[in-house]
Amino acid sequence: MFVKSVDASSYVKSGEKLFQLLDNFVEEIGEKNVVQVVTDNGSNYVLAGKLLQAKREHLFWTPCAAHCLDLMLEDIGKIGRVKKAIQRGIKLVGFIYNHTLALNTMRKYTSKTELVRHGVTRFATTFLTLQRLHKQKNSLRKMFTSDDWLKSNTAKDPKGKRATDTVLMPSFWNDVIYTLKVMGPLVRVLRLVDNEKRPAMGYIYEAMDRAKEAIQKSFNGNEDKYRDVFAIIDRRWDCQLHHPLHAAGHYLNPEYFYANPQIDDDAELISGLYKCIDKLSANDEEVDKIHGQLEKYRRAEGLFGMNAAVRQRTKSAPTLWWKSYGAQVPELRNLTVRVLGLTCSSSGCERNWSTFEHIHSKKRSRLEHQRLQDLVFIKYNQALKERFESRDLIDPIVLNDIDESNEWLVGEEDDGAENEFVFDDDNLTWGEVANVTGANEPITFTRQNTRFRKEAASMPSSSRRIRVEEGDNEEIEDEEEEQIYKLNTSEESEGGEEDLEEMFDDDSD
Repeated sequence: MFVKSVDASSYVKSGEKLFQLLDNFVEEIGEKNVVQVVTDNGSNYVLAGKLLQAKREHLFWTPCAAHCLDLMLEDIGKIGRVKKAIQRGIKLVGFIYNHTLALNTMRKYTSKTELVRHGVTRFATTFLTLQRLHKQKNSLRKMFTSDDWLKSNTAKDPKGKRATDTVLMPSFWNDVIYTLKVMGPLVRVLRLVDNEKRPAMGYIYEAMDRAKEAIQKSFNGNEDKYRDVFAIIDRRWDCQLHHPLHAAGHYLNPEYFYANPQIDDDAELISGLYKCIDKLSANDEEVDKIHGQLEKYRRAEGLFGMNAAVRQRTKSAPTLWWKSYGAQVPELRNLTVRVLGLTCSSSGCERNWSTFEHIHSKKRSRLEHQRLQDLVFIKYNQALKERFESRDLIDPIVLNDIDESNEWLVGEEDDGAENEFVFDDDNLTWGEVANVTGANEPITFTRQNTRFRKEAASMPSSSRRIRVEEGDNEEIEDEEEEQIYKLNTSEESEGGEEDLEEMFDDDSD
């Protein structure tokens, strides 16, 4: 629930000051009532969290899982072909929405289905942008090869030509598919930890494993295609996301514990579990009791072995399962409910800012801080109460959507867009269209490449059509691209447009 807000703008960059703020708040709430403190992953918060753990030995500091996953996606976005797909996709959508004719034409061919514009707050929005582009691929291809577009003045503008080339470029769609395959499962995990209705502590460990399996499956086990992605995932998981609470949550979730006979062989899980028991227990006597009670859980003895308990392992929310069948192990049950009832993310608290913005309008801009805080207290906690009352108490979180996150891409290769047919009853492919129109990978010049630019300018037009693959670290810059398009289309643009119009006019007659 929302308790109060603090204006920390004057010292938010100081880890020591943040520690004092958090420590005072823990003191106010009562240390025995606090299991974990979740913050952003900035270095100032990391320092504050470590200082807090050092002083308060019975609570955990954990980094925000949603922020960790967002940083993971951001790192993946720096991979060469992913970076190109994102840059081109964002520019394409931006171009369409910045030009009225392009926007109206797009809406005509997509039956008024809107594209998703990139958001700066979360890197995951780039996935949504590319996902919608991919779903509208055929509609966009029809649009950019239609008379409505080709005969417009906007299509003859350098940026319009660049948008046309992007849509007709097979390598762009190949890169889009690759990006969706590596990001899709991780975006599903992000949605899991970002929800405010059901706690995800008992699921994040399994969710990350399933995300990696889904990525591996989508490339048919071709390690060369996902090796760099797995390196990024493992690095972020090991240094930021993996935490004793996540391990304990996985071990104490009956759905996954009883489904894995080798779970006790996982030293990482067992270590995390024991760390949680030590930290969250009041004394050594309670620690010893919990270790003894663990054996009943492991062997499914007593109430844990009832037919109903066995059936409910996968049907009931883990906290409810423990409350229903853990009466014979009260200390272990109480600890487990505290762990499995935890969130993994602070993103729900970040959404308080939208509440602040809604209340802090121009008419109320002079409200004193206490009055403003009271209004937010009422609004946010009322929404929290409504979510609590409407939540599903019985059903557990289902991770099948992570397993199936790339199912809609099955059969789509990240190197086969050029072989897709333009018409169902004809052998014309989009690769042939790209060759005719010159919509292949364009030459990208850097500012250090002036010598090559001069040599290219002196080449015959046929030689200038040779495309050079972009380097992984090169930016696609507007100014340079316009120079490229002027160079590559100065002698052939009219012919390319005529070829394209003729090609599609012939087929439509």
